[in-house]
Amino acid sequence: MKQQRALTITNAQLVTPGGVVDGSLRCADGALVAVGDVAAESSDETVDARGRLVLPGLVDFGVFTIDKPAFHFGGITRAALMPDQSPPLDLPSRVSYIAKSGKPDLWVHPLAAATRALDGEQLAELGLMQAAGARGIATGRRWIADSGTMLRVLQYAAMLDLVVVAHAEDAALAGNAAATAGEMATRMGLPSAPPEAEALAVARDIALAEMAGAQLHFRQVTTRAALNLVRSAKARGVAVTAGVTPAHFMLSDLETGGFRTFARLSPPLRSEADRQAVREAIADGTIDVISSGHDPRGVEDKRLPFADAEPGMAGAETLLALSLTLVRDGVIDHARLADLLCAAPARLLGINAGSLAPGTEADIALVDPDKPWIVSSARMQAAAGNTPFDGQPVQGRVTALWKGGVHVGG
Repeated sequence: MKQQRALTITNAQLVTPGGVVDGSLRCADGALVAVGDVAAESSDETVDARGRLVLPGLVDFGVFTIDKPAFHFGGITRAALMPDQSPPLDLPSRVSYIAKSGKPDLWVHPLAAATRALDGEQLAELGLMQAAGARGIATGRRWIADSGTMLRVLQYAAMLDLVVVAHAEDAALAGNAAATAGEMATRMGLPSAPPEAEALAVARDIALAEMAGAQLHFRQVTTRAALNLVRSAKARGVAVTAGVTPAHFMLSDLETGGFRTFARLSPPLRSEADRQAVREAIADGTIDVISSGHDPRGVEDKRLPFADAEPGMAGAETLLALSLTLVRDGVIDHARLADLLCAAPARLLGINAGSLAPGTEADIALVDPDKPWIVSSARMQAAAGNTPFDGQPVQGRVTALWKGGVHVGG
């Protein structure tokens, strides 16, 4: 799918790194060629944005399932896929297949399994998987308990100049916990783990990343103690970044009160104090990436007692709308929003996307930030509609989406 005709979007509010500016943009041959005071040529396809926002296509970092209709609904044009597949992405042939799987209208960037079968023991063929298309290395849903193994992963990643995406949860402390230790877990009689399980994992992995000189990304950091460790490491120059999903800046463990398994997540929902800490970390730059954590689960996984249900939520369709609440609440501005959803994940993956700048790929989302809609699990386009936001009114919808200058949704 190649762009056949140049496209000019006029009368837009362009979300640039410097802020929102009124103007137009033009793209040709799949790339942005001009942004700002741009005039359409006579042969161009022209779209009047009518004063709405224009963002780069979202880059969703660390999803577990590819649901193309759901991604297009949410304005996502690229997704970094976690290695927790069946079979896992621990061989070059599997990585190569995934790297080609979404094209041309959705680009999938595979994250290679750090260890064979994701068992945390023997390193996978990291260099060969990079050559096959891997854009990063990930530990998957698990924490690598053996510090020696994790150090070797980080050392190899540093040599290959690849980011390591880590799951931040000390497995010995977390065990089979379904909730965060505290008043709610006690009331409900749920197996729980202390929030310190996250901080311990973060502390160890930061120390190892410093030793190895590697780039380390925690896919989700959700507690104040762990966020303080990331903040401190950044201040002394460690190449560490952190992500989070909307669930952990929108919801607290109070949502588990009805034993509704749509709120069974990994990491589990935290206390209100930790939720506020996440919002503070988004505001001050400690958190670098907001991703959907897209992990749809069917009724066979969710229609179970809370502690027995599989963790995960369908998040691709709600990612943008829920993140826009941070702008309306004054936590961040639109430029920071675009960095969290687009530019920062693109930088981690080393791809030429995620920004409205000439020369970048023409992945473009036209957004009506005020358009109201109601999240409905029954109407989701994902493989399953398990969302803790079912029934919640939200604002913000993608009204048109282009991948490489070609219209793919909205």
